[in-house]
Amino acid sequence: MRLFRLIQPVDDIAVAVAFYAAVFGDPGERIATNRHYFTCGGVVLACVEGPLEHREPRPQRDPRIVYLAVEDVEETFERVRAAGPRWVDDAIETQFWGERSFYADDPFGNPLCFVQEDTLYLGGPVG
Repeated sequence: MRLFRLIQPVDDIAVAVAFYAAVFGDPGERIATNRHYFTCGGVVLACVEGPLEHREPRPQRDPRIVYLAVEDVEETFERVRAAGPRWVDDAIETQFWGERSFYADDPFGNPLCFVQEDTLYLGGPVG
């Protein structure tokens, strides 16, 4: 079994495409009027703008964080800041489990975490 697609709910597909294309450095691919795909490794991040009547209210702080491994966390930090997130950490930090990362919210409040590829924690003892 493997994860192959993750839906990222957005309120405005054009704003989502501009943000994620700037962050990923890739334009992605429009699949439908309200759906745009970005390939991230072997997983597709699908930005989907649902009809107003079907949108769920988002909690103040959504616990469903999308974690993205990146080759250069410093460069990614600058790209995310320039792309216009709703919120972004003030700095990159090294977590107690060893990952170098920062957190941000996309323009719609969806939480993201960008982690330096060579510091990924994939389980096991910490430290």
